[in-house]
Amino acid sequence: MKTYTAKPGEIERRWYVVDAEGEVLGRLATRIATVLRGKHKPTFTPHIDTGDFVIVVNCEKIRLTGNKLDSKMYHRHSGYPGGLRSLWYGKLLETHPERAIQKAVWGMMPKTTLGRRQMKKLKIYKGPEHPHAAQKPQPLDGRGQKQNEEA
Repeated sequence: MKTYTAKPGEIERRWYVVDAEGEVLGRLATRIATVLRGKHKPTFTPHIDTGDFVIVVNCEKIRLTGNKLDSKMYHRHSGYPGGLRSLWYGKLLETHPERAIQKAVWGMMPKTTLGRRQMKKLKIYKGPEHPHAAQKPQPLDGRGQKQNEEA
């Protein structure tokens, strides 16, 4: 029996929507990263982009456990002496809440050209509205699959 490898022409892409209201940042980021990479599909191939699109709404209502709102920081460095810039998570959530989710998901993705291409399938919006209604996104449950409408 040969190992299955997905071909780029036979990949079926779906759109999922996630409401981030009341969700824990890290747990939500792992679900999103799994769907973006395509690991929730039986046709997952590590070197091929088999993932789906994810739309995140209400990103400003994300929550953190413990006292991370006051103690968690994001750092970046320009490469020059004295070029370290630090930003509190609470301040980041006030100014750019979509970047908090984007940074958390990027930390769980491969740092390659494939990972950067997969990150482009992540769409994050502040409010409950998004411009992707034409794609008919389905809600995402905890395992990275669409929710069952009968339940």
